[in-house]
Amino acid sequence: MKTMIGEVTALKREKTATVSVSRMWQHPLYKKSVKRSKKYACHYEGIELNLGDNVEIQESRPISKTKHFVVTKKVGK
Repeated sequence: MKTMIGEVTALKREKTATVSVSRMWQHPLYKKSVKRSKKYACHYEGIELNLGDNVEIQESRPISKTKHFVVTKKVGK
């Protein structure tokens, strides 16, 4: 299962957190490092989350149309 670490960017929906995951990527021709980010809708229950928290997310079965990840734990702020 795929696990990633990202930052909570939105908590507007019930039991759903939007988590932004950033990664560094190198351009194949110019060899310049570029920062890329992607947002994931993640399911959470029983964890107290705030905006800006760093969390670990893990791939899971489809919970809804857009939710395929679950927040497993808080990593820190």
